[in-house]
Amino acid sequence: MKILLSSLLVITVLNLQAVESNPHVDFQGFMNDAQLAQKEHASHRVSEQQFITMQAEPNTIVLDARSADKYLMRHVVGAVSLPFTDFTQESLAKVLPNKNTRILIYCNNNFSGDETAFAGKGGRAALNISTLVALRSYGYTNVFELGEYLDVNTTKLPFAGSSLPIKK
Repeated sequence: MKILLSSLLVITVLNLQAVESNPHVDFQGFMNDAQLAQKEHASHRVSEQQFITMQAEPNTIVLDARSADKYLMRHVVGAVSLPFTDFTQESLAKVLPNKNTRILIYCNNNFSGDETAFAGKGGRAALNISTLVALRSYGYTNVFELGEYLDVNTTKLPFAGSSLPIKK
């Protein structure tokens, strides 16, 4: 029994060392970026009107990090689609070549009234948070988040996509 327990302990320690030595996973770095993002979060949340004003200004990109199928259903007019799961140094550089570009983001949790295109997430799992931290991790720090919860039927933000009612 002692040999079995000792063997299990050695295997567990070896497994932990193997996991901790993965150079492609940096949990502490993520936490550091999350803390930096948290510090500026309140000052980087904008109202609907601020979002509209900023979107019209030069050197600004609206980034939709939701899945491609949700983007096709409904998205803010002018938004560029790059699903969060596709974020890499290369894909971000194609969409956002200048790291000083002002980036406006929104997610599912910003809109009600179209639960298919904007399926709500748990508050701690809101895509805005993950997107903000990931962009910071890739060196983009001029990021602003739509801070309001808006109804797709009454917002001033214009939408495009296949889930929009067909106008006669």
